Amino acid sequence: MDKIGHEAMLFDFYGQLLTEKQIQILDMYVNNDFSLGEIAEELSISRQGVHDTVKRSVKALEDYEERLGLVNRYMTQKTVLIEIKGKIEQMKSGSRDGTSGSELDEIVQLVEKLL
Repeated sequence: MDKIGHEAMLFDFYGQLLTEKQIQILDMYVNNDFSLGEIAEELSISRQGVHDTVKRSVKALEDYEERLGLVNRYMTQKTVLIEIKGKIEQMKSGSRDGTSGSELDEIVQLVEKLL
C-alpha cells in the first residue's frame, strides 16, 4: 500500500480521535488530495503550519495503530477472506474426487484465523 493509501486507512480508522483542526486538515490532504499550499490558502494559515499539523496528525494516527492494531487486523482478515473465497471457488469449479474434504479443512483453518 502506498503512503497516502496507508495514511487514508489510518485516518478512516482513527481520524475521529484527532482534534477538529487536525481532522479538517488531514481530510483535505488525504481524502481530497489538496496540496499543502492549497490547504494553507483555504484555511488562511501558513504552509509550514499545515505541514506540521499533517506530520503531527499522521504520527498520532500511527501511534494509535501501534497500540490498537485495528488496521493490521483488518488487513489480515481481508487477506484471509480472499483466501477463503479462492478455496470455495476451487471447490465449486474443481472435480469432486474426494479433495473437497481437505479443502474444507483448509477453509475451516482460515476461518479460525479470523476468530
